[in-house]
Amino acid sequence: MTARASGNTMPSWTGPGWDADPSTDAQDFTYSIGAPRLLREVATFTVSELFAKYGPSLWEDGRHKENVKSFLGEMDEILHNHRFSKFSQDTIDGIVEVLRKGGNSNATINRKLAALSKLLRKACKMGDIHSLPEFRRQKERSGRIRFLEPDEEDRLFKQICGHSEEYHRLALFLVDTGCRLGEAIGLRWNDINHGAVSFWLTKSGRSRSVPLTKRAREAVAAVERAGPGPFARIKQYQFRAVWHQAKAEIGLATDDELVPHCLRHTCASRLVRGGIDIRRVQMWLGHQTLQMTMRYSHLATHDLDVCVPVLERRAQG
Repeated sequence: MTARASGNTMPSWTGPGWDADPSTDAQDFTYSIGAPRLLREVATFTVSELFAKYGPSLWEDGRHKENVKSFLGEMDEILHNHRFSKFSQDTIDGIVEVLRKGGNSNATINRKLAALSKLLRKACKMGDIHSLPEFRRQKERSGRIRFLEPDEEDRLFKQICGHSEEYHRLALFLVDTGCRLGEAIGLRWNDINHGAVSFWLTKSGRSRSVPLTKRAREAVAAVERAGPGPFARIKQYQFRAVWHQAKAEIGLATDDELVPHCLRHTCASRLVRGGIDIRRVQMWLGHQTLQMTMRYSHLATHDLDVCVPVLERRAQG
């Protein structure tokens, strides 16, 4: 391997897993491959630069791509926009640690790492990255569904409002529509008409429309129409940071299940508890299968009340 020195220096970030000496410019390195001796320049890239290079071919334009861009931008910030030509396991583990400390659930971490993995695999295939780590899937929770009781919502939302009225409006919109955080942030103004909102690009790939409650309409109406959508200026990780700060302030810092996605669970639980049949709840949430919605069916305990007299008669007989 031959190299020539340069007057430039690498960024002073000291995280693990980087393949460059801070005293040299990795873009000036060359190495020989095979025979005859061929010299190939090893370039370095930031995560954002790789997204700009390969994003158009990997993801179709739309809200999912915007979510991916947000995920990758967050990880680029975690890495301090460092440039690299290989990615080590230590680097991935460090990203996971920072995301988890930032309040991301394992499911959210998996989605973010999936975007990074897809991008790095493409870059590796094209020769821009010459070492890839193992992307270990984080174990996701299953079973108990966490949702907010009315008093919890009041206390939590009051704290969020104290930090940001904009984030408070988003929280109100999320809990009353049951939409995902990315779906709300990706909304455009023309998606909201006649007291209803349409979500076009969703996780299931199926668009849906739901009517808006009074406070959801008021939350949207309070936003100036300066940007492309009512919540377009908000970044997911920033909202999550305020969320976790607010929940700590009301004494729920150790409740790992209390994440922003529980607003979607809260909406579903209130529909089921209110007597809405499970298929309508499925349509409201946009679940691809009824099985996904059935997770909430146990909350409709009033449907089973008629069983008690039958059992009591049997016991008496």
